[in-house]
Amino acid sequence: MHKSQIFGCFLASFLGGVFLGSFITQPMYAMIGLTAAGILVFAICLYHKTFVGLKDPERARIIGFVIAVSLLCAALGVFRYGFSNAQQSVLTEFAREAGGKSIDVTVHGYVAADPDISGSEAELVVRAKDVEVPGRRVVADENMLVTADAYPRYAVGDQVAITGALKLPQNAAGSDFDYIQYLKNKSIRTVMVRPRIEAGQAALSWYQWTTAAVYRPLLKVKHSFEHALQQSLAEPVASYIDGVLLGSRQNIPANIQDAFQKTSTTHILAISGYNIAVIAESLLAVAVVFTKRRNAFWISTVVIILFTILTGASASVVRAAVMGLLLLAANGYGRLYDPRNSILCAAAVMVLINPLAPRFDVGFQLSFLAVLGMIYLYPILERRLQRVPEAGGLKETILMAVAAQLAVAPILAYTFHSFSIVSLPTNLIVLPLMPYVMLFGFAAGVAGWLFVPFGQLVGWIAWAVAKFQIAVISWFASLPFASVTVSIHWLTMTALYALLAWWAWRNRPRFPNAPRS
Repeated sequence: MHKSQIFGCFLASFLGGVFLGSFITQPMYAMIGLTAAGILVFAICLYHKTFVGLKDPERARIIGFVIAVSLLCAALGVFRYGFSNAQQSVLTEFAREAGGKSIDVTVHGYVAADPDISGSEAELVVRAKDVEVPGRRVVADENMLVTADAYPRYAVGDQVAITGALKLPQNAAGSDFDYIQYLKNKSIRTVMVRPRIEAGQAALSWYQWTTAAVYRPLLKVKHSFEHALQQSLAEPVASYIDGVLLGSRQNIPANIQDAFQKTSTTHILAISGYNIAVIAESLLAVAVVFTKRRNAFWISTVVIILFTILTGASASVVRAAVMGLLLLAANGYGRLYDPRNSILCAAAVMVLINPLAPRFDVGFQLSFLAVLGMIYLYPILERRLQRVPEAGGLKETILMAVAAQLAVAPILAYTFHSFSIVSLPTNLIVLPLMPYVMLFGFAAGVAGWLFVPFGQLVGWIAWAVAKFQIAVISWFASLPFASVTVSIHWLTMTALYALLAWWAWRNRPRFPNAPRS
């Protein structure tokens, strides 16, 4: 086995352990069992007579060591999930105990994300550091959602003391929207509605303090840019371009968001690998003119990290950023780039930070499945259709879109109970125009920063292209057959993914980087 394959095996084992831990009520027992199994296999491999009768004992011993370390990595994954889940349960226990008795609790913490303001109401994600009721105070470290008045405005890092009824979220009666699951995707399990909020003090770790200190100025820049964009472009184009550039969706009209949903083009509004690739390549191209390539790599790295923080560090952004940084590092230091290990590394980094993501974050699942589809399914489709002409890159675009759609279709049907019939033609028309929307939209925002009439003048091109995209998406969404309702069981979804995995394995190249004959 190659070193990169062994490393990928360890990463996959850790991720599998986290995912396994999310289904086990007592993850500690699973961790002990996996650890014991790993140590046992390791001890068997160390014994010098274990593989004596085999044709290649040394190779068998190496495989045994890989299996042993993989089991230990899986145990580490189970432990990571169990530890995080225990932290997430402190506020839940208070909500169960005090919420039903109408007992107010006081939560000390800080604002952990940019407030979502809609009209006169604001939603604050607060990182609770401790919670107290009369006669009892417990240390915590988890998120909660607070619904409060839009004024006074709060910013990331503001330390607060919040007093009110701590409750568990509830799904609305008669609605298909799973609000509990939606909050769990954001690592939120408790809510407070209209509590009393005062300035407070919380014991922030150095990481949390540094994150808040970096976030504040970046968010000021973001809000200033968004304001310039709104002055330079008419709605709904301004909100649409804001979503494309910075991932902000709250101001996009509901009917347009529904059109994106019906045509499976919502990924356009999520910062993804495509956006990161455009930014990374542009930065590198400009930076190498003024400095050495290795210095240009570090400049690009810092900008991508800041951009990731600025856009809210969603699953797709972090995944794309990690993979983009690994690609930049490979290019900057003359190393080979392995997309398989890159995506596993990106997933491991994200899961290490938020172990709840593989089970509860649909954005995480969709983001990685789409990339896995392009890595494993696209080469198969390309080999099967190698006689089809390239048509100026159109063939590659179509096959990439098909590979990604195949990879995410089962989970879309299971989670959202719908499947878009018009997704492929809509994406083929809209996606080639994305670089122009990003380029001229960014130029309009910067020009509007300097002088509003100048921004309005520059924004004409961005407005025309974005308006055309919205019109195309809205037209396809208006077709009666645009989206069909599909409802499948989780066992069916699992079977479909097992079938896809088998097909990818069955049609894998016989040799690395070589097509099958």
